[in-house]
Amino acid sequence: MAEEDTSRDFTSNIGRIYLVYTGGFAAFVLFLAALEQFGVSNQVIGYLFVFFTLAIYAGIGILSRTMQVGEYYVAGRRVPAVYNGMATASDWMSGASFVGMAGTLYVLGYDGLAFVIGWTGGYVLVAVLVAPYLRKFGAYTIPDFLGARYGGHMARTIGILILFCCSFTYVTAQIYATGIIASRFLGMSFELAVFVGLLGILVCSMLGGMRAVTWTQVAQYIVLIVAYLVPVILLAQMTTGVPVPQVMYGEILQEITALETSLVEKGLAKASEITPHLQPYSSYDTLNFFALVLCLMVGTASLPHILMRYFTTPSVKDARRSVGWSLLFIFFLYFTAPAYAAFAKLEIYQNVIGAPLEELPGWIYTYGQIGLVKICGIEATTLEAVRAACLAKGDTTGILSFSDFSINRDVIVIATPEIAGLPYVVAGLVAAGGLAAALSTADGLLLAIANALSHDIYYRMVDPKASTKRRLIIARVMLVGVAGLAAWVASTKPSDILSMVAWAFSLAAAGFFPALVLGIWWKRASAAGAIAGMVSGFGLTLFYLIATQYGGMTPWLGIQNISAGIFGMPLGFAVTWAVSLMTAPPSPKTEAMIEAIRVPKGGTYMDK
Repeated sequence: MAEEDTSRDFTSNIGRIYLVYTGGFAAFVLFLAALEQFGVSNQVIGYLFVFFTLAIYAGIGILSRTMQVGEYYVAGRRVPAVYNGMATASDWMSGASFVGMAGTLYVLGYDGLAFVIGWTGGYVLVAVLVAPYLRKFGAYTIPDFLGARYGGHMARTIGILILFCCSFTYVTAQIYATGIIASRFLGMSFELAVFVGLLGILVCSMLGGMRAVTWTQVAQYIVLIVAYLVPVILLAQMTTGVPVPQVMYGEILQEITALETSLVEKGLAKASEITPHLQPYSSYDTLNFFALVLCLMVGTASLPHILMRYFTTPSVKDARRSVGWSLLFIFFLYFTAPAYAAFAKLEIYQNVIGAPLEELPGWIYTYGQIGLVKICGIEATTLEAVRAACLAKGDTTGILSFSDFSINRDVIVIATPEIAGLPYVVAGLVAAGGLAAALSTADGLLLAIANALSHDIYYRMVDPKASTKRRLIIARVMLVGVAGLAAWVASTKPSDILSMVAWAFSLAAAGFFPALVLGIWWKRASAAGAIAGMVSGFGLTLFYLIATQYGGMTPWLGIQNISAGIFGMPLGFAVTWAVSLMTAPPSPKTEAMIEAIRVPKGGTYMDK
């Protein structure tokens, strides 16, 4: 009872608490900026950024510890809509999204908007088709709903397998990202940095479960959005005199178009080498563009670590409102990402392409030494190495051409402060934001996996009479076990891990979406139909991904690997529909349950 009262007191004062937190973080950044002016080394500033943010997250995690099942799995269902929206946005905007979105738009230009449209559009599907009804049902996990809706343990077990496949590589990538950031700013080996990052993740989530993860994710959102906006706002002020990059974006695009033409006219690039930033369907044809949008939308509406966030709100109405808040908080980053990419590209076109090799900025060699910038086909480690490589290619002008410059897309956000000549404290701030994004998503994913293993396998299938204490011990052991395995995989630096993260959306779309949507909206959907639909849709998508990625299979209809769900999802719907019509209908009790979860008012169905 005392624990519940403390939780209520925290919730009632949450606005004041996070206002103080935001002010304290701003003061901390200004303090570090002052230290930089007084000559404190960059390494010390990097240490302070990493340790301060990790200490804050760990403190919230420790203070939010709980021994109540409802608090551990769904934060007591007391998270206000606006803060759940903020936590969901933090959960959603992973390290890959924070670092990679602007880089993807830098490389793909117009075609990169497929990711923005797909990922944000998915929340419309979440609000309309799925989240409010799962909240009314009152499940702890997605497999929990599948087990109750379709009866028996088969649907639950298949759901757990799909959840694990969708989430494990995703969480491994987040731990990988924390390792990169920690190794860069703490000066330790990558392998050791991975486990340092893992420690931060576990402290945030192990003791308090969803309650701890929720409040740390709110804190992490504040850090990551400030870290994302500050550099591009400063860059906009420096470039245009107006500190609103989203407003000045159009002017910058016009300058980029003019520079692309100028590079060709000056002989610094061939017309065939430059893909105009504003040209549509240059990297993806029309079919692949919209197939990608659809897979990302449906995948977003099916990812377990996102859907389980809406189990934490006080009511169905709050769950629906929470989706709106999620979209707003995600909008701040995604609306800025295209401008981020444009300002970075403008800086590179103006100050790098066409510059004498002797006058290239120092950041090129900083990132060249870690293999992220190449000039004349080699890693740009030193001026001498670059000059020799360009001479070997027959370039005697000493001027850097467009084709001789290559930058990893994931460098764009991290390197922007250095590209723009901003103080090092801004680079540290960006690193803290990337760390917050990776940690928040890793927490959500680990919790989704561990909760499915502890609640759906252990409690529902192995020991339904387990005590609360035993259930929570098992949940924490599972959390540590999965986290340790993911950290070990990340420490091996798997080459395909980032591409496999993109698979999660297609696998979730094909494996979960038909069963969830038909389970909510079609009473006639039977257990046999749902099981057959999940197996066939997920199986076809997995086959297509593996066969095209590793087996050399020619893509069907030219559909790229990343959009594999475009085949599995329709098959899942068709098989579920056909098999359901050929098998016995659900019981009257199940049909009554479906009717009950469609009614917004009233208490949670599982509590009746």
